[in-house]
Amino acid sequence: MDGELVQAGERLRLHAEPVWVADLLEEAAAGEWRAPSIYRPDVVVVVEGRATPFDVRGWEPLTRGAFRRGGACVVVDACSSGFDILVETEPGADGEQPVRITARWRPPVRERLAGLLLRARFRLLVRAVLLQYPALWRAGLRGRVPLHASAVDIDGAVPLLVGPGGVGRTSLLAAAARSGGRPCSDNLVVADCWRVYGLVEPMRSESGQGRRMPHGRREGPLPGRVRDLAPDRIVVLRRGTGATAAVARLEPVAAARAITSGTYMAGELRRYWSLAATLAMATGLGRPHPPVSETANDLAARLPATELTLAVAPGEDVTGLLTAEPAPEVVA
Repeated sequence: MDGELVQAGERLRLHAEPVWVADLLEEAAAGEWRAPSIYRPDVVVVVEGRATPFDVRGWEPLTRGAFRRGGACVVVDACSSGFDILVETEPGADGEQPVRITARWRPPVRERLAGLLLRARFRLLVRAVLLQYPALWRAGLRGRVPLHASAVDIDGAVPLLVGPGGVGRTSLLAAAARSGGRPCSDNLVVADCWRVYGLVEPMRSESGQGRRMPHGRREGPLPGRVRDLAPDRIVVLRRGTGATAAVARLEPVAAARAITSGTYMAGELRRYWSLAATLAMATGLGRPHPPVSETANDLAARLPATELTLAVAPGEDVTGLLTAEPAPEVVA
């Protein structure tokens, strides 16, 4: 398989030799793979068919299962995915260094068994290590940070939707898309204080018709997806105890706290933080920890924020409330 897609604002090119990896990653891109272009990619991911370990003789041990030499790094069983990865960077201006990742499937016994028994979890982990985390880290070299959020263009208004997993964001995105809205992602974006860049992935919801995934959800397409958007407001979602939804203004400090805490609560990013720190220390590039709270504070200081409290029982169409003027009371 040879293909290319724009992931988190980065041009990612993939070559996968094992057929099962190619099939898994083709599904993960939700129809967005294209033939390689003439443009230089920001990230190249090569999944080799051989299972021999990378030769790290003479390399400096960095931490358990990680080695470095020059600007290169080898991580064994990266993020417990079963893949060993070799990460190499090329010289370039700040934020412009191309990244090449070579991966080999060499799972320990426990990871091989987990892949057989927990197939949905395994698929998500492989997608993260081979498609999502490389683009997230490359975007970090530009100063963009990962957020557990999404944005959707609704007739020119662009709310940034934030909140912990399971609160109902995907259902809102799906409803907005059915009404002509244009979302940029389901769960993850990278952001600076002006724009957000979506990650390519299928939408996972209880109403999906595709592959069964964790938490009783199934996968399906995210219709109308665009690569990036410029939010003009923040909408913090929470599940209430009442029978109807309500909107209230939200103070900037509370909006920033919701963005930051929702991002660190997200299971999709749980393994990313340690990998990003390892690569930063090994290559000398990027920050050891992405400035999530700083970016959240910048967004909250610039954009008006509301809190949308959803009804205890889903079913009410509240997409109109994503851009509605809130009640005069302020939530601290």
